[in-house]
Amino acid sequence: MSNTMSPSENLIKPLPSAVSVLIVDDEPGMRSFLSKALSKKFALVETASSVEEAEQLRSRCHFDLLIVDIRLPGRSGIEWHEALDDQERRSDIIFMTGYADIEVAIAALRAGASDFIMKPFHLEQMMKAVDRCIERRLLKRENLMLRRDVAIGYASTIIGNSEPMMEVKRVIERVAPTNAVVLIQGESGTGKELVARQLHQLSGRQGPFVPVNCGAIAPELLESELFGHTAGAFTGAKGSREGLFSFASGGTIFLDEIGEMPLKMQTALLRVLEQRAIRPVGGEKEVAIDVRVVAASNRNLAEEVEAGNFRQDLYYRLNVLDITIPPLRDRAEDIVELTHYFTLQLSSELGVREVVWSHEDLQKLQQYDWPGNIRELRNMIERCILLGKPPAEYWKQPVRQEVVAEGGYPLEWPLKEVEKSHVMKVVDAHGGNKSAAARDLGVSRKTLDRKYKEWFDGESVDGE
Repeated sequence: MSNTMSPSENLIKPLPSAVSVLIVDDEPGMRSFLSKALSKKFALVETASSVEEAEQLRSRCHFDLLIVDIRLPGRSGIEWHEALDDQERRSDIIFMTGYADIEVAIAALRAGASDFIMKPFHLEQMMKAVDRCIERRLLKRENLMLRRDVAIGYASTIIGNSEPMMEVKRVIERVAPTNAVVLIQGESGTGKELVARQLHQLSGRQGPFVPVNCGAIAPELLESELFGHTAGAFTGAKGSREGLFSFASGGTIFLDEIGEMPLKMQTALLRVLEQRAIRPVGGEKEVAIDVRVVAASNRNLAEEVEAGNFRQDLYYRLNVLDITIPPLRDRAEDIVELTHYFTLQLSSELGVREVVWSHEDLQKLQQYDWPGNIRELRNMIERCILLGKPPAEYWKQPVRQEVVAEGGYPLEWPLKEVEKSHVMKVVDAHGGNKSAAARDLGVSRKTLDRKYKEWFDGESVDGE
């Protein structure tokens, strides 16, 4: 799998500043040290020297994160039950202690700590713990918002706040209120139909949205499907039938994969766009229509015109307004938001408990280049939920490689040497795992061990 980013890059979206933190420690130096560091990152950072003082602050303001020293004057941090047991205003808690007592650590975790840090510590260690806690909290917030959106029917919302997607949204908002034909281009799986639906929803048109996959309808039936037919128009046409353009009256017809449309149908469609009327197959009269046309293609239609596969005049007629959807690899910063959205949506559809993915899972998802785009991402999330397998596990497993001999073996090589070279390539491809290599070679592990003993005259044949 090819990566689009260096693993060392910060792959998770920057944490927003609208986060509140309360530091509780009886040492003034520690309070000042942490307050200065965290104030550079978060909007509100308060300090307190005791549980009692901290509870007064917490009664006036909600804090997303509490950083609490366990050993405090009066009540200890673990005894701060008002914060630990408050389910309605639950905060993440990082406990600190200067005493290496495993029992205290266990008690802190049992009390509900999100993390536990030993003093003295490096600032980087604390900041990583803080980031982990805040990421979890932000994920919960996003899920609550998405759950609300799904509940009130915003399932067709375009997800993503990267600059390429923000530009797509801006174009949609500008062109949606018009009746102009729109051409949507982009790779398979980028969400062209979703953009078309958004155009329709924002258009104010009262009729339906009618999607048509031009590549999924037999060429000889496409004209009848789109324009309808009269009784007796062809064998089997026992009665008249309205076409999809008629069904879309007052609304929008979405012609997906229009690059697959036969040239004959392209001519008929061009006439419809110019005359704003259709003629059913076998009919003598044209019927006026009020339908907005949105077309889409995963092919480069300009190149198809050059190749003679697409009519130039139709291309110009369709390309009045163009929206190009970027592939997922060019907007990797949207992957986290898309993952949260699909996880919530699919968990609900599948009737399973919602899953929270780890930082490593999200990193791995952002590092992959997604040749199948959003459709591939959604399918992977669905598999992960059904199998109970986190996304990162897909990249931890040894990738089965198709081992092909490089060829050009010296003609003087005996068959034994060719066999030895090939077997060792297969074993290397499996990272030295001889059991896996034996399965690919179609032999038993015992046979493979025997071969190694034969080739290396008793040298070690250890391996999985």
